[in-house]
Amino acid sequence: MLRRHLLLGFAGLAAMSAAAPVAAQETVKVGLIATLTGPQAASGRQKVAGAKLYMALNGNMVAGKKIELIIKDDTGVADITRRHAQELIVNDKVAAISGFSLTPLALAVAPVITQAKIPAIIMTAGTSIITERSPYFVRVSFTLPQQSVPIAEWIAKNGAKTAVSLVSDYGPGIDAQDAFKMRFEEKGGKVLEQLKAPLANPEFSAFLQRAKDLKPDALFLFVPAPTAGSLMKQVIDRGLIEANIKVVGTGDITDDDQLNGIGDSVLGLVTSHFYSAAHDSPMNKKFVEEFKKANPGMRPNFIGVGGYDGMHAFYQALEKTKGDTDGTKLVEAMKGMSFESPRGMLTIDPATRDVVQDVYIRKVEKKDGELYNIEFDVVKQVKDPIHK
Repeated sequence: MLRRHLLLGFAGLAAMSAAAPVAAQETVKVGLIATLTGPQAASGRQKVAGAKLYMALNGNMVAGKKIELIIKDDTGVADITRRHAQELIVNDKVAAISGFSLTPLALAVAPVITQAKIPAIIMTAGTSIITERSPYFVRVSFTLPQQSVPIAEWIAKNGAKTAVSLVSDYGPGIDAQDAFKMRFEEKGGKVLEQLKAPLANPEFSAFLQRAKDLKPDALFLFVPAPTAGSLMKQVIDRGLIEANIKVVGTGDITDDDQLNGIGDSVLGLVTSHFYSAAHDSPMNKKFVEEFKKANPGMRPNFIGVGGYDGMHAFYQALEKTKGDTDGTKLVEAMKGMSFESPRGMLTIDPATRDVVQDVYIRKVEKKDGELYNIEFDVVKQVKDPIHK
């Protein structure tokens, strides 16, 4: 009798062991590595809010599988980003990772995802080369050349013959200044000087004074969005606008999340970008309304949209694979994907795994008592000009 009970017990344990992997497969985990502390914390908060909102509005079941989002704070340190990626893949068995506020953080995980054959969805980082560093990177955010070329064309068309650029001294900043110079000079302009401010602990006053002293027709700016408020206040304090220098840049410098705090001095400032909270579409109006409802005191910006669309891309890929979480199959499913986003139409280039999207020319205006980037022109379905 004892032997029979023992055999039944072992059989039960064996059955439970056999069933465990099947049950585990019913939950599909997605890692989201965001910078939630330090100077880039605002970026991380937007990304997480966007990802969570997509799940709240679209449910947590895809192709019969329950989706679980695991959020990790990398504090903006690349070594921590890499460690989180390894832990998410090895310990948590995620089907994909996502996030990456800055380019060095994304690049840190390239060898990890390549070895593990796990897709990584870039929700923010904007240096052109990132998708070349691993065949498992897919980008739903933007590249800086993609945003910089349209504003170079616009400012040249609107009378500027000379310009100075000031950017943060890291990958996206270098991309931005070089793309701006390339297109502005192709259009007959001359870039007098390319200035670079430190990414860490930036202080812009001396660079802005140098730009003012050069007396260009235009000043082109790029800094990561969380730094925008500090930069624009110094632009105003240094009197560049009053000196009849046309200040332009990528949309990071008039970031939706900070724009009201910068103040009316930036009214009329023109930028190019792929998203504005004022984008006039039914989908975006619903997105903004639901985002504000879920995150009191916050207005969605382009990073929030990146988080939202990153989850959309994963959901759609998992639907396409019918729930198969093989990393290579998920990446293949994302190639060529196209869907409507709060920003407009978004497509993943099948050759580069990079985002193709409309880039808008916008002007800061007052609407309903608040400052917004109001779109007045558009360049349709722009590919990254470096890798197109």
